[in-house]
Amino acid sequence: MDGKPAGMTANVPHGTIKFSRKEELCVAKIVAIANQKGGVGKSTTAINLSACLAEKGKKVLAIDIDPQGNTTSGLGVDKNEVENTSYELLLGEAKIEETITKSIVENLVVIPSERGLSGAEIELIGKDEREYILKKEVDRIRDDYDFIIIDCPPSLNTLTVNAMTTADSVIVPIQCEYYALEGLSQLIHTIELVQERLNPKLEIEGVVFTMYDARTNLSLQVVENVKGYLHQNIYKTIIPRNVRLAEAPSHGLPINLYDTRSAGAESYRMLAQEVLHKGEEEWQ
Repeated sequence: MDGKPAGMTANVPHGTIKFSRKEELCVAKIVAIANQKGGVGKSTTAINLSACLAEKGKKVLAIDIDPQGNTTSGLGVDKNEVENTSYELLLGEAKIEETITKSIVENLVVIPSERGLSGAEIELIGKDEREYILKKEVDRIRDDYDFIIIDCPPSLNTLTVNAMTTADSVIVPIQCEYYALEGLSQLIHTIELVQERLNPKLEIEGVVFTMYDARTNLSLQVVENVKGYLHQNIYKTIIPRNVRLAEAPSHGLPINLYDTRSAGAESYRMLAQEVLHKGEEEWQ
């Protein structure tokens, strides 16, 4: 992304970040957004779900551990302007408080990503309990937030395992296209392995359909096929293929700020409401 969108800031001390809403501290719900298949709307969902939860007054931390850094730039953070990122965090070169950065969205802060993360897999070889590095750091600050959203890389590697070990649940975006089910069984198998060996409380929060095109029979067929294949929670909200939704990241803005009345903005608001409703049911 060229240029620096208005509202970008560099890293700020954790203690100086102010939120608009005062409420009692609670333990954050931690959700990983994961699919090893690229181009399915994973980062788009991480960006816009985070922003829409923040819009509803929730205190949100978005953690970008995808080396592409799309969630970072999509929330108005210039990757070239920040001192510490999730890369330094995972390698033990910075504490989590030193990596938290203001975003362009009120109530929403970010731990940004950088391209160096692509080599972290090798750099973490031999490190003790490397699957728990992110969890140990996040556990120290999770009481400060209502939601922590983790954008995973499009692969099933150590970074993704760190996210799943940290998370309470996983949201799986699935694109409404012919190969939608490709690799999905592998992702579910990975989640089950993490449940069995590393994080027994991990669950699949739900599957969300993205890039739905109402003009084609294919999108409807894919939705029906996936519903027949999966025995998981499938969100009622379906994210449409939307021009404004595609344009927003290049402006460093989530869709609810870029075009608040667009179909994409309304859809992600509805998804945020579903996520909130499910969370409220669990807390009761």
